[in-house]
Formats: sequence, structure tokens, C-alpha cells
Amino acid sequence: MPSGESTFTMELLYRRSLGPVVGAFLTALREQRLLGSRTAEGRVICPPLEYDPDSGDAVDDLVEVGSAGVVTGWSWVAEPRAKHPLPHPFAWALVQLDGADTSMVHALDAGSLDAVRTGMRVQVRWAPERTGHITDIACFEPEAS
Repeated sequence: MPSGESTFTMELLYRRSLGPVVGAFLTALREQRLLGSRTAEGRVICPPLEYDPDSGDAVDDLVEVGSAGVVTGWSWVAEPRAKHPLPHPFAWALVQLDGADTSMVHALDAGSLDAVRTGMRVQVRWAPERTGHITDIACFEPEAS
């Protein structure tokens, strides 16, 4: 750095209000439950949204969905970085939970690249201590048979 110049860090601190839908979803995670929002047409969106993405109508009907589901897409991470949820190779997976019509993205700890496939059944591995955050789902793992 040239003489006379200095560096600084600029931070923008803020708080976000969760609202009744996202707040209920995170509270349910703490209790090892998963919620989705049911639209007027009957579709279940998980994680829940406050508004129907198709119509823009408000959605406030929350329903419980399963803690297991199907992988609808995935991408392998061979070399995890420090901020990744798992310290060893894993997949980012789109998981459509039982009872939901949409998929959510989360880490999948399948053990190896060869063990991952679209259509495989997976289940939630809950974090030992839950705080009402998305990381209350430690990851997904292959469903026990």
C-alpha cells in the first residue's frame, strides 16, 4: 500500500424482523418440526413464503411437512471451505420434503460422490442444540432403511 494511505472496514449493521411466517418456521425448527405455507391453490411451499410466488396473494396457512424427502437436484463440493456447513466433502442438494410441492436447498452428507443421486430418499439430521435458525438442520443424510 502506498505511503500515506490507510484502509478501513465499512459495516452496515441491521436487524431484520422475521414476521409471522418465517418466525414460525424458525421456531418450528427449534422444536424439530418443518413447516410449509399452503397457497390458495393448495400448493405447499417449503421453506414457507409470506406470498404465493404465482399469484402474489398473501399466504398465512402454515402446515407441517415431513422431515424426509427426495433429492431433486444436487451439486458436489469436493473441497469445503471454512464457512461451509460440513468440514468434509458433501453435496448442496435440493430436497423436496414429503408433503411439500417445492424443494429447499441444504447440505447433504452422503459420504461420497458416488452415493448421491437425483431421486434418492434423504432425512433431516438435526443439530444437537437448536436455536431457531436454519442451521438447526445440521444437514440431510440418506434415509435409514
